[in-house]
Amino acid sequence: MRKAGDAILSGLLGCFVGVTYFLMEVAWKTAHGHPEGVSWTMLVLALLLGILMERMGAELPWRCPIWTQALLCGAAITAAEFVAGCVLNLWLGWGVWDYSHLSGNVLGQICPQFAALWCLVSGPVIVLLDWIRYKVRGGERPRYYWSIKMPVVAGT
Repeated sequence: MRKAGDAILSGLLGCFVGVTYFLMEVAWKTAHGHPEGVSWTMLVLALLLGILMERMGAELPWRCPIWTQALLCGAAITAAEFVAGCVLNLWLGWGVWDYSHLSGNVLGQICPQFAALWCLVSGPVIVLLDWIRYKVRGGERPRYYWSIKMPVVAGT
């Protein structure tokens, strides 16, 4: 029963992250006069990436420095965005996003600016998800490290 509850919690947390990101994207595009730029495919990708981020945060060992976790999540998000962009935008021609106007872009689907943003956002999101998971199901108290020797415990 515990494993089923953990799977449900993991799914809910991942969906929370995905929906939150999607709503922020909708608000941003609407505020900047481009509500037509919102696509259901962005919600699907956001949900998948939210679940991926939640699982990475849950499965990586505590001794893995938080900055490493954030870099891994940011890299995974960027890779998924590239694959989705190649399929949706280049192959199917749907034009969901286009970063070709940004410097350093790769085929207009990813760029270093957003890759860095995903890495920066991932750290706090991992910490938030860890603490929600801890408060809901208990278990080992979250603890974070900047390096192998210097612990940083959030919430104390």
